[in-house]
Amino acid sequence: MTRYEIGDCPACDGSEHTLIAGSDAIRDELEQLWAFHTRRLRGDTPPGRLHDRIAFSQDPPLRLVRCDRCTLLFRNPRERADELVDIYGDEEPDAAALHTLFDNQRQSYRSQARRLARVSGRTGRGLEVGSYVGAFLSAAADIGWDFAGIDVNEAANTFAASRGLNVHTGPIEAADPDTKYDAIAFWNCFDQLPDPRAAASAARQRLRPNGWIAVRVPNGAFYAAWRARLTTPLRPLARLVLAHNNLLGFPYRHGFSPASLTSLLENAGFRVERIFGDSLVPLADRWTRPWARAEEHAVKAALRPLPPSRSPWLEAYARAR
Repeated sequence: MTRYEIGDCPACDGSEHTLIAGSDAIRDELEQLWAFHTRRLRGDTPPGRLHDRIAFSQDPPLRLVRCDRCTLLFRNPRERADELVDIYGDEEPDAAALHTLFDNQRQSYRSQARRLARVSGRTGRGLEVGSYVGAFLSAAADIGWDFAGIDVNEAANTFAASRGLNVHTGPIEAADPDTKYDAIAFWNCFDQLPDPRAAASAARQRLRPNGWIAVRVPNGAFYAAWRARLTTPLRPLARLVLAHNNLLGFPYRHGFSPASLTSLLENAGFRVERIFGDSLVPLADRWTRPWARAEEHAVKAALRPLPPSRSPWLEAYARAR
């Protein structure tokens, strides 16, 4: 049985919060999510391919609140930290799903690898936290980066190692503090960590002088604004936008805004240089109906040019002070 705890804002320790969604509202979103994907996926889709579309590692949030001080969106109550590590560490994803994720994500991650090189002005030695199938490690190597990965999931690490990638098991705190990197990336896990402030500080300790941290997170402010439209005549559009960006039902632990992400990183010893807006990486695969594949592409292409404050996903690049 999942154990929960009630606490203050995990980004700034603020004690005043505003309720964004309660359990009934979240349950309604999940029902909409099931209906959304049931229509867009083939009827013979294997259950393993529903992971991170309809089925998620964590249980749905009981309540989502927004910090009145820094605007972070977070679960309160939230799962205890030790249970969260066990949830992700014990997960055994379907092998075919891992191959599909690797192929789909590798193409998208080339953009992240190039952007990191462009913003930092160089390639070099890096560490990806939450490397999972290793798609970014592979894509980064194509343009001259030397990235290792670290992830709490043994099954994913075994898959990545089978691709010849350098991966280690554990959280970032388990990475050798004497090994220094030019860049540390949290592409798909910063929002799920038990303590993102501690993780940012651990990254700072493992960077060379003027090293870079790159963080990709869901925009909690975007979610809050669009979920409010689910009770208006714009409900179909809101459902479309949120579902295609994996935000309907908010399966994340934290949802940052540009302000809350900047505040957290600067308090951890970084200077934020750039924040970009983006949409979710493509999810369509062979089980997606052709019209739904085209729909996903169109929705994400329309959202991608928006400024960070109005984008469903955020990418921040910050330099160690």
